[in-house]
Amino acid sequence: MTTTPAESSAPPFGVPAHQPNGRLPGALRRRLHPDPTVRRLAGITLVNTVGNGLSLAVAVLFFTRVLGLSAAQLGFGMTAAGLCGVVASVPAGRAADRWGARRVLVVLVSIEAVGTAGYALVHGYAAFVALACAVSAVDRGAAAVRNALYAQVLPADRRVAGRAYLRVVTNIGICLGTGLGAIALQFDTRPVYLAAILADAVSYVAVALLMYRLPAEAGAGAGPGASAPASVSASASGGAGVGQGVGQGRRRNPALRDGPFLVVTALCSVLGLQFAVLEVGVPLWIVQQTDAPRITVAGAFIVNTLMVIALQVRATRGTEERTAAARACRRAGLVLAASCLVIAMAHGLPGILAAAVALVGIGLQSLAEVMGQAGGWALSYDLAGEHEHGAYQGVFNAGSAAAMMAGPAVVSTAVIGYGVAGWAVLGAALLAAGLAMGPAVRWAGRRETRLRAA
Repeated sequence: MTTTPAESSAPPFGVPAHQPNGRLPGALRRRLHPDPTVRRLAGITLVNTVGNGLSLAVAVLFFTRVLGLSAAQLGFGMTAAGLCGVVASVPAGRAADRWGARRVLVVLVSIEAVGTAGYALVHGYAAFVALACAVSAVDRGAAAVRNALYAQVLPADRRVAGRAYLRVVTNIGICLGTGLGAIALQFDTRPVYLAAILADAVSYVAVALLMYRLPAEAGAGAGPGASAPASVSASASGGAGVGQGVGQGRRRNPALRDGPFLVVTALCSVLGLQFAVLEVGVPLWIVQQTDAPRITVAGAFIVNTLMVIALQVRATRGTEERTAAARACRRAGLVLAASCLVIAMAHGLPGILAAAVALVGIGLQSLAEVMGQAGGWALSYDLAGEHEHGAYQGVFNAGSAAAMMAGPAVVSTAVIGYGVAGWAVLGAALLAAGLAMGPAVRWAGRRETRLRAA
């Protein structure tokens, strides 16, 4: 990896510069990523996700018990906030291309810190909806910019593996934060809930400071395995690139004019419905439609988390090439369809057997999740112009945010409401999305060939 002087001289977190990793225990040293930039990003991710996990654990009770919102009010407010998140992703990505991902991300995370702390001052429903919309817009915009930052600071052949490592760290951080949140839930008092929300705000401040210390770029376009020069890469993908100049290239969003990329984004969004299945569909199905013990819901989340931690990095191997990434998405669709059928089979079975079948279905879904995420990451980077990752990640993240917003309603009504038939239809949709990824990627290849010849 080619690094800037600042990056090459900076030690990893907590390790003296004169003896990198030398005094760490052997087991810990083996688990640290060899790339110092990824180690820095991992430290930032851990701080961020511990705060997120703490906030997620107490958020519903904070909003309902402390702010006094009804379930219907909370649902409407969060839906409106989700829509704002979808809309914000695209302009945030464009801003990253124009002003630099690191700079934009520091600003967005700082705003998110203020917004999160603002929940402690909210009195009234209108104020809550307005603040929730603002925080969601900033959060989803930051997610798009963060993905663009990975493209800037990591070489092209290591981006997907780096994101996989960071996703493992994310799961670990969420688990730690949720554990802290469980302690807060036991106290069940207004001061403790406020402290948890404010602790999340403080974590955003820490993340902004750590992000500010990152190098603006780390030679992502140089060195072994790096991408083609920006002008070549951008012309191949239909983007503006450096060679077209700032004026012409920045007026229109190239990702919104890239048909194959939009199709790939839509297909990945359909595959992303699996997260609503895990978070909403499985708990409702287990509690309402099976005789499995309620503790099975917790077991489902544990199985999913452990499998992602164990398999996500391994699932990225070989997906750097786009046809391999498309195959990973196709396999994800197949396995997701199978998982839907297995989960549906838990209906009508005796309690323990129903729990076992449901957990097998969750295992299949988790396997599909790591494959689908690896393939989607690879395609979102590979199909983008090298100097327009902000624009492309903004559009891709908008698709993911749309799936996150619509997924709970789709799963709770169209799937749970129709029982086994609903699971079958959902499985067919996921299978179709996975199978369609190959033709979409081949279309992208034909488009690039045509643009090169033009």
